[in-house]
Amino acid sequence: MALSEGSKELLQAQVELLNQTYSFMKSVALAVALDLRIADAIRNHGGAAALSQIASEIGISQRKLPALRRLMRVLTVAGTFTVQQPPEAQTTSSDEHEPVYKLTTISRLLTSNNDGEGSSSSANLSPMLNHVLNSFRDSALSMGLTAWFRHDDGDGQPGPGPCPFTLMHGGTLWEMSGRDDAVNASVNDAMAADSQFVMGIVVKECGEVFRGIDSLVDVAGGVGGAAAAIAEEFPSLKCSVMDLPHVVAKAPCVSSVRFVAGDMFESIPPANAVFLKYVLHDWGDDECIKILKICKQAIPSKDAGGKVIIIDIVVGSKPSDIKLLETQVICDVDIMKIGGVERDEQEWNKIFLKAGFKDYTIMPVLGLRSIIVLYP
Repeated sequence: MALSEGSKELLQAQVELLNQTYSFMKSVALAVALDLRIADAIRNHGGAAALSQIASEIGISQRKLPALRRLMRVLTVAGTFTVQQPPEAQTTSSDEHEPVYKLTTISRLLTSNNDGEGSSSSANLSPMLNHVLNSFRDSALSMGLTAWFRHDDGDGQPGPGPCPFTLMHGGTLWEMSGRDDAVNASVNDAMAADSQFVMGIVVKECGEVFRGIDSLVDVAGGVGGAAAAIAEEFPSLKCSVMDLPHVVAKAPCVSSVRFVAGDMFESIPPANAVFLKYVLHDWGDDECIKILKICKQAIPSKDAGGKVIIIDIVVGSKPSDIKLLETQVICDVDIMKIGGVERDEQEWNKIFLKAGFKDYTIMPVLGLRSIIVLYP
């Protein structure tokens, strides 16, 4: 699947723009690392520590290990720490070896328990950085992430517990959208702008993913921008959009698209294909598995043309592109605040298999994001 040079240029421009937009998340990640004293924790283990050792040293719940790994991923891509992955086949009698995070010259400047006095090796720049980062630390995002890492509701349930947004606001972003017209409009406008940008490229240059099907439902498709673009390019394809009632209520009248009010966690209208654009990254693994199981019930077999078409980030989709990787991982820390996850292929594979799907194809053709075609 080859894109035109013009489309490649536009998608690269989007990566650059989003990198500039989200670059403050590196400062937020550093502020959280300073608050949690991660560099000191690694220093206390001789300069190299596994994730579980870091968590124990800084006093956070083991339930937060996946999120701590994501925070450390941003900090390693930024060069603050390094990570040594275990050999793939190497295991102990009980557990796989964990990645080991190590101090660098940069992160040694963050440690407060250095040896010696007055030498360059004992320099500690944390007080200066804390002063500079106070504007980020005072932000709801930084405070929310630090407090969330330290929070443990002790309910005995698996998983990380309520997301930072919920802890701060008493409800999820989607619940707030349902009761606040301004928030609802902001979310819908953002997704509509994204659809207007990317869907022209998708339908005209990646259109083979829509061929061979006669019906499609765009799940959580907002006000229908993506579905309208698909229907315009493929007029024989019956397109529907399913979203929550307060979203559908604001949708414009589009003659080629049918709007259905519903909840993707309960049921999805039957169709040859389910379309999920920038949806699954909003949710944790358990929620994604539930959504995909319901998708699987809504579509026919692979032989009968059934598929799920996903547009989402696959972290590390082009490992040699450092700017792209950095943008993907800082987007991941940002989406963490609402309980979402930007996943690498291994993480996607895990939820696909658990949802009962047998095969998938990843096409890293949309710059920041990829097209994933998932088959039952």
